[in-house]
Amino acid sequence: MNVEGKVVLISGAARGMGATEARDFAAAGARLVLGDVLEDEVRTLVAEIGTDAAVAVRLDVTKAADWQAAVDAAQARFGRLDVLVNNAGILRFSDILSCSDEEWEQVIGINLSGTFKGIRAVVPLMEAGGGGSIVNISSTSGLKGFSGVPAYIASKFGIRGLTKAAAVELASKGIRVNSVHPGNINTDMVDGLYADYRHVPMNRVGEPGEISKLVMFLASEDSSFSTGAEFVADGGETSGMPNLF
Repeated sequence: MNVEGKVVLISGAARGMGATEARDFAAAGARLVLGDVLEDEVRTLVAEIGTDAAVAVRLDVTKAADWQAAVDAAQARFGRLDVLVNNAGILRFSDILSCSDEEWEQVIGINLSGTFKGIRAVVPLMEAGGGGSIVNISSTSGLKGFSGVPAYIASKFGIRGLTKAAAVELASKGIRVNSVHPGNINTDMVDGLYADYRHVPMNRVGEPGEISKLVMFLASEDSSFSTGAEFVADGGETSGMPNLF
């Protein structure tokens, strides 16, 4: 998983999986543009990593102008952009009847439209540099349904389809596009969601580092023939229910 010297833009980088991805890429020698609406936290992360290797940008993924500013920061600071990790996302709990228009549009706007706007923004600079890799963070919720989170399910299924459409369209430009489908990962998003993980064959929660290593594989040339594919890291959850009796 050689990512040394690659320039990587990560959205939602201030916390959780995004922050872990940032630290792991930095440790492997990558250079980073880290975006988030949590400006103080992402600047603190950049200070931890080192300002020679990373730069912080305000990135509201629903705003095309913020995406363009992030791409411009990559070009100005590092002269290129090799990898985009579309990591930003939110989860809201409400069933179909109680999900308001505002909540639906917020979740779709951040999770799905934000991913699209990120892809659209990075293509010109990636193509100018000879290609690149885009990694879209979906979910097991993009592979199967759950009750009580219709907007989240729709957004994550949408990312799955968008990944395939982008992979087909961008292959001729040397840009690969893949989706990652984490199961329950030990972050604030799932904190307290389950009392145990008996529904997972491996009977445990995943750790953010187990996702970041997969993302780094997809960012590297070790995955050079993979595009439009779905990479699942869920402890076996989508394979079937374990024997609970």
